[in-house]
Amino acid sequence: MIYFAKKVIKDMKGNFFLNAVTLMAIVFSVLIFSAFSLFFVNAGALVNRWIEDARIMVYLQPDVSAAKISRLGERMAAVPDVRGVEFIPRDKALERFRAQLGKQASLLDGITDNPLPDAFEVLMGVRSWRWDHIETIALRIGALDGVAEVEYGQAWLGRIVNILNLFRLTIFGMGGLFFMAVIFFVANTIRLVLYSRREEIDIMRLVGASENFIRYPLYVQSLLLGAIGGVLGIGVLFELYRLLTANMSATMASAFFEMRFLPVEIILTILSGSMFVGWLGCYISLRKFLRS
Repeated sequence: MIYFAKKVIKDMKGNFFLNAVTLMAIVFSVLIFSAFSLFFVNAGALVNRWIEDARIMVYLQPDVSAAKISRLGERMAAVPDVRGVEFIPRDKALERFRAQLGKQASLLDGITDNPLPDAFEVLMGVRSWRWDHIETIALRIGALDGVAEVEYGQAWLGRIVNILNLFRLTIFGMGGLFFMAVIFFVANTIRLVLYSRREEIDIMRLVGASENFIRYPLYVQSLLLGAIGGVLGIGVLFELYRLLTANMSATMASAFFEMRFLPVEIILTILSGSMFVGWLGCYISLRKFLRS
Protein backbone atom coordinates (compact mmCIF):
# COMPACT_ATOMS: atom_id res chain seq x y z
CA MET A 1 0.00 0.00 0.00
CA ILE A 2 2.86 2.39 0.81
CA TYR A 3 4.45 1.52 -2.53
CA PHE A 4 1.23 2.28 -4.37
CA ALA A 5 0.82 5.60 -2.54
CA LYS A 6 4.41 6.65 -3.39
CA LYS A 7 3.88 5.60 -6.99
CA VAL A 8 0.69 7.65 -7.29
CA ILE A 9 2.34 10.74 -5.82
CA LYS A 10 5.36 10.32 -8.10
CA ASP A 11 3.20 9.95 -11.23
CA MET A 12 1.06 12.95 -10.32
CA LYS A 13 4.12 15.11 -9.72
CA GLY A 14 5.86 13.87 -12.86
CA ASN A 15 2.85 14.67 -15.03
CA PHE A 16 1.63 17.69 -13.14
CA PHE A 17 0.32 19.64 -16.14
CA LEU A 18 -1.66 16.71 -17.56
CA ASN A 19 -3.14 15.87 -14.19
CA ALA A 20 -3.98 19.54 -13.58
CA VAL A 21 -5.82 19.77 -16.92
CA THR A 22 -7.71 16.56 -16.18
CA LEU A 23 -8.58 17.79 -12.69
CA MET A 24 -9.88 21.10 -14.06
CA ALA A 25 -12.02 19.23 -16.60
CA ILE A 26 -13.54 17.13 -13.79
CA VAL A 27 -14.13 20.20 -11.59
CA PHE A 28 -15.81 22.10 -14.43
CA SER A 29 -18.00 19.14 -15.38
CA VAL A 30 -19.08 18.50 -11.79
CA LEU A 31 -19.73 22.20 -11.23
CA ILE A 32 -21.98 22.54 -14.30
CA PHE A 33 -23.85 19.31 -13.62
CA SER A 34 -24.28 20.16 -9.92
CA ALA A 35 -25.49 23.68 -10.73
CA PHE A 36 -28.20 22.31 -13.03
CA SER A 37 -29.13 19.75 -10.38
CA LEU A 38 -29.35 22.50 -7.74
CA PHE A 39 -31.70 24.52 -9.93
CA PHE A 40 -33.81 21.47 -10.67
CA VAL A 41 -34.07 20.51 -6.98
CA ASN A 42 -35.21 24.00 -5.96
CA ALA A 43 -37.55 24.42 -8.93
CA GLY A 44 -39.12 21.07 -8.14
CA ALA A 45 -39.52 22.00 -4.48
CA LEU A 46 -41.15 25.29 -5.48
CA VAL A 47 -43.62 23.60 -7.82
CA ASN A 48 -44.30 20.97 -5.17
CA ARG A 49 -45.13 23.79 -2.76
CA TRP A 50 -47.58 25.24 -5.27
CA ILE A 51 -49.17 21.84 -5.71
CA GLU A 52 -49.55 21.40 -1.95
CA ASP A 53 -51.58 24.63 -1.98
CA ALA A 54 -53.42 23.75 -5.18
CA ARG A 55 -57.18 24.06 -5.36
CA ILE A 56 -59.65 22.54 -7.77
CA MET A 57 -62.73 24.65 -8.44
CA VAL A 58 -65.72 22.42 -9.15
CA TYR A 59 -68.66 24.29 -10.73
CA LEU A 60 -72.06 22.67 -10.37
CA GLN A 61 -74.88 22.40 -12.83
CA PRO A 62 -77.87 24.75 -12.35
CA ASP A 63 -80.72 23.73 -10.03
CA VAL A 64 -78.81 21.03 -8.12
CA SER A 65 -80.75 20.15 -4.96
CA ALA A 66 -79.32 20.72 -1.48
CA ALA A 67 -79.35 16.97 -0.77
CA LYS A 68 -77.39 16.26 -3.95
CA ILE A 69 -74.91 19.02 -3.12
CA SER A 70 -74.30 17.40 0.27
CA ARG A 71 -73.73 13.98 -1.33
CA LEU A 72 -71.36 15.53 -3.89
CA GLY A 73 -69.30 17.08 -1.10
CA GLU A 74 -69.02 13.72 0.68
CA ARG A 75 -67.98 11.93 -2.52
CA MET A 76 -65.34 14.56 -3.32
CA ALA A 77 -63.93 14.38 0.22
CA ALA A 78 -63.59 10.60 -0.19
CA VAL A 79 -61.34 10.93 -3.24
CA PRO A 80 -57.69 10.00 -2.37
CA ASP A 81 -55.28 12.95 -1.94
CA VAL A 82 -58.12 15.38 -1.25
CA ARG A 83 -57.55 17.05 2.12
CA GLY A 84 -60.54 19.38 2.26
CA VAL A 85 -63.79 20.35 0.52
CA GLU A 86 -65.62 23.66 0.95
CA PHE A 87 -68.99 24.48 -0.59
CA ILE A 88 -69.24 28.02 -2.00
CA PRO A 89 -72.82 29.16 -2.75
CA ARG A 90 -73.25 31.40 -5.75
CA ASP A 91 -74.04 34.43 -3.56
CA LYS A 92 -70.81 33.97 -1.58
CA ALA A 93 -68.90 33.52 -4.85
CA LEU A 94 -70.24 36.83 -6.10
CA GLU A 95 -69.14 38.53 -2.86
CA ARG A 96 -65.66 37.10 -3.28
CA PHE A 97 -65.53 38.29 -6.87
CA ARG A 98 -66.65 41.75 -5.84
CA ALA A 99 -63.94 41.85 -3.15
CA GLN A 100 -61.30 40.77 -5.65
CA LEU A 101 -62.26 43.60 -8.01
CA GLY A 102 -61.58 46.13 -5.28
CA LYS A 103 -62.08 49.68 -6.59
CA GLN A 104 -63.58 48.35 -9.79
CA ALA A 105 -66.37 46.51 -7.97
CA SER A 106 -68.81 49.14 -9.26
CA LEU A 107 -68.74 47.27 -12.57
CA LEU A 108 -71.05 44.69 -10.96
CA ASP A 109 -73.64 47.23 -9.79
CA GLY A 110 -75.69 46.89 -12.97
CA ILE A 111 -75.96 43.10 -12.71
CA THR A 112 -79.39 42.01 -11.48
CA ASP A 113 -79.02 38.22 -11.80
CA ASN A 114 -76.06 36.41 -10.27
CA PRO A 115 -74.25 34.72 -13.24
CA LEU A 116 -72.00 32.58 -11.03
CA PRO A 117 -72.85 28.94 -10.30
CA ASP A 118 -72.64 27.09 -7.00
CA ALA A 119 -69.20 25.56 -6.58
CA PHE A 120 -66.94 23.46 -4.42
CA GLU A 121 -63.37 24.38 -3.57
CA VAL A 122 -61.30 21.20 -3.27
CA LEU A 123 -57.96 21.41 -1.45
CA MET A 124 -55.25 19.08 -2.72
CA GLY A 125 -52.80 16.99 -0.76
CA VAL A 126 -50.52 15.86 -3.57
CA ARG A 127 -46.89 15.21 -2.64
CA SER A 128 -43.55 14.39 -4.24
CA TRP A 129 -43.76 15.49 -7.88
CA ARG A 130 -47.11 13.82 -8.54
CA TRP A 131 -48.21 16.62 -10.83
CA ASP A 132 -50.07 14.39 -13.24
CA HIS A 133 -52.12 13.04 -10.34
CA ILE A 134 -53.96 16.36 -10.11
CA GLU A 135 -55.41 15.77 -13.56
CA THR A 136 -56.49 12.27 -12.51
CA ILE A 137 -58.29 13.66 -9.47
CA ALA A 138 -59.89 16.44 -11.53
CA LEU A 139 -61.17 13.94 -14.10
CA ARG A 140 -62.55 11.75 -11.35
CA ILE A 141 -64.39 14.66 -9.75
CA GLY A 142 -65.55 15.98 -13.12
CA ALA A 143 -67.24 12.64 -13.85
CA LEU A 144 -69.55 13.00 -10.82
CA ASP A 145 -73.21 13.59 -11.57
CA GLY A 146 -74.13 17.24 -11.09
CA VAL A 147 -70.67 18.66 -11.92
CA ALA A 148 -70.63 21.07 -14.86
CA GLU A 149 -66.95 22.04 -15.06
CA VAL A 150 -63.65 21.56 -13.25
CA GLU A 151 -60.88 24.17 -13.21
CA TYR A 152 -57.43 23.77 -11.61
CA GLY A 153 -55.08 25.90 -13.70
CA GLN A 154 -54.26 22.97 -15.96
CA ALA A 155 -52.83 25.22 -18.68
CA TRP A 156 -50.01 26.80 -16.66
CA LEU A 157 -49.40 23.62 -14.66
CA GLY A 158 -48.97 21.62 -17.87
CA ARG A 159 -46.50 24.17 -19.23
CA ILE A 160 -44.42 24.09 -16.03
CA VAL A 161 -44.40 20.29 -15.99
CA ASN A 162 -43.27 20.17 -19.63
CA ILE A 163 -40.55 22.75 -19.03
CA LEU A 164 -39.18 20.90 -16.00
CA ASN A 165 -39.29 17.56 -17.81
CA LEU A 166 -37.37 19.12 -20.68
CA PHE A 167 -34.93 20.60 -18.20
CA ARG A 168 -34.45 17.18 -16.61
CA LEU A 169 -33.59 15.69 -20.01
CA THR A 170 -31.18 18.58 -20.59
CA ILE A 171 -29.43 17.83 -17.30
CA PHE A 172 -28.91 14.19 -18.22
CA GLY A 173 -27.82 15.11 -21.75
CA MET A 174 -25.28 17.69 -20.60
CA GLY A 175 -24.12 15.37 -17.83
CA GLY A 176 -23.47 12.67 -20.41
CA LEU A 177 -21.50 15.03 -22.65
CA PHE A 178 -19.41 16.40 -19.80
CA PHE A 179 -18.61 12.98 -18.40
CA MET A 180 -17.63 11.73 -21.87
CA ALA A 181 -15.23 14.65 -22.05
CA VAL A 182 -13.84 13.73 -18.62
CA ILE A 183 -13.35 10.11 -19.73
CA PHE A 184 -11.45 11.42 -22.76
CA PHE A 185 -9.16 13.61 -20.63
CA VAL A 186 -8.51 10.88 -18.05
CA ALA A 187 -7.86 8.23 -20.71
CA ASN A 188 -5.38 10.45 -22.53
CA THR A 189 -3.65 11.46 -19.31
CA ILE A 190 -3.19 7.83 -18.29
CA ARG A 191 -2.08 6.90 -21.81
CA LEU A 192 0.66 9.56 -21.75
CA VAL A 193 1.73 8.39 -18.30
CA LEU A 194 1.96 4.83 -19.63
CA TYR A 195 4.02 5.87 -22.64
CA SER A 196 6.41 7.76 -20.39
CA ARG A 197 6.80 4.62 -18.27
CA ARG A 198 6.68 1.97 -21.01
CA GLU A 199 10.30 0.87 -20.47
CA GLU A 200 9.72 0.61 -16.74
CA ILE A 201 6.55 -1.44 -17.37
CA ASP A 202 8.44 -3.78 -19.72
CA ILE A 203 11.11 -4.36 -17.06
CA MET A 204 8.43 -4.99 -14.41
CA ARG A 205 6.86 -7.61 -16.68
CA LEU A 206 10.23 -9.26 -17.28
CA VAL A 207 10.88 -9.64 -13.55
CA GLY A 208 7.43 -11.20 -13.06
CA ALA A 209 5.19 -8.29 -12.00
CA SER A 210 1.50 -9.07 -12.47
CA GLU A 211 -0.87 -6.96 -14.54
CA ASN A 212 -2.74 -5.95 -11.40
CA PHE A 213 0.51 -4.73 -9.83
CA ILE A 214 0.92 -2.40 -12.81
CA ARG A 215 -2.72 -1.35 -12.93
CA TYR A 216 -3.48 -0.58 -9.27
CA PRO A 217 -1.40 2.63 -8.88
CA LEU A 218 -3.04 4.06 -12.02
CA TYR A 219 -6.50 3.08 -10.84
CA VAL A 220 -5.83 4.76 -7.49
CA GLN A 221 -4.56 7.86 -9.30
CA SER A 222 -7.69 8.06 -11.45
CA LEU A 223 -10.04 7.50 -8.51
CA LEU A 224 -8.16 10.17 -6.56
CA LEU A 225 -8.46 12.65 -9.44
CA GLY A 226 -12.19 11.95 -9.69
CA ALA A 227 -12.71 12.35 -5.94
CA ILE A 228 -10.70 15.58 -5.69
CA GLY A 229 -12.40 17.02 -8.78
CA GLY A 230 -15.84 16.12 -7.44
CA VAL A 231 -15.15 17.66 -4.02
CA LEU A 232 -13.73 20.85 -5.56
CA GLY A 233 -16.64 21.18 -8.00
CA ILE A 234 -19.26 20.81 -5.28
CA GLY A 235 -17.22 23.08 -3.00
CA VAL A 236 -17.19 25.86 -5.62
CA LEU A 237 -20.93 25.44 -6.12
CA PHE A 238 -21.53 25.65 -2.36
CA GLU A 239 -19.57 28.92 -2.15
CA LEU A 240 -21.61 30.37 -5.03
CA TYR A 241 -24.81 29.16 -3.35
CA ARG A 242 -23.75 30.71 -0.04
CA LEU A 243 -23.03 34.06 -1.69
CA LEU A 244 -26.35 33.99 -3.53
CA THR A 245 -28.42 33.18 -0.46
CA ALA A 246 -26.53 35.74 1.64
CA ASN A 247 -27.47 38.49 -0.83
CA MET A 248 -31.13 37.51 -0.81
CA SER A 249 -33.21 39.43 1.69
CA ALA A 250 -34.62 37.37 4.55
CA THR A 251 -38.08 38.81 3.91
CA MET A 252 -38.13 37.71 0.29
CA ALA A 253 -36.80 34.26 1.15
CA SER A 254 -39.41 33.60 3.83
CA ALA A 255 -42.32 35.15 1.94
CA PHE A 256 -41.65 33.53 -1.41
CA PHE A 257 -39.30 30.57 -1.25
CA GLU A 258 -36.25 29.46 0.71
CA MET A 259 -33.47 28.00 -1.38
CA ARG A 260 -31.74 24.84 -0.20
CA PHE A 261 -28.51 23.15 -1.21
CA LEU A 262 -28.22 19.73 -2.79
CA PRO A 263 -29.34 16.86 -0.56
CA VAL A 264 -26.63 14.54 0.78
CA GLU A 265 -27.74 11.64 -1.39
CA ILE A 266 -27.35 13.71 -4.58
CA ILE A 267 -23.91 14.95 -3.47
CA LEU A 268 -22.78 11.38 -2.80
CA THR A 269 -24.16 10.29 -6.18
CA ILE A 270 -22.25 13.05 -7.98
CA LEU A 271 -19.02 12.20 -6.12
CA SER A 272 -19.45 8.51 -6.88
CA GLY A 273 -20.11 9.32 -10.54
CA SER A 274 -17.02 11.52 -10.69
CA MET A 275 -14.83 8.76 -9.25
CA PHE A 276 -16.40 6.16 -11.53
CA VAL A 277 -15.76 8.28 -14.63
CA GLY A 278 -12.12 8.70 -13.56
CA TRP A 279 -11.76 4.94 -13.09
CA LEU A 280 -13.50 4.21 -16.41
CA GLY A 281 -11.16 6.50 -18.34
CA CYS A 282 -8.19 4.74 -16.76
CA TYR A 283 -9.66 1.31 -17.48
CA ILE A 284 -10.19 2.10 -21.16
CA SER A 285 -6.65 3.45 -21.54
CA LEU A 286 -5.03 0.55 -19.67
CA ARG A 287 -6.95 -2.06 -21.60
CA LYS A 288 -5.75 -0.72 -24.95
CA PHE A 289 -2.17 -0.09 -23.82
CA LEU A 290 -1.50 -3.33 -21.98
CA ARG A 291 -3.10 -5.38 -24.76
CA SER A 292 -0.70 -3.82 -27.26
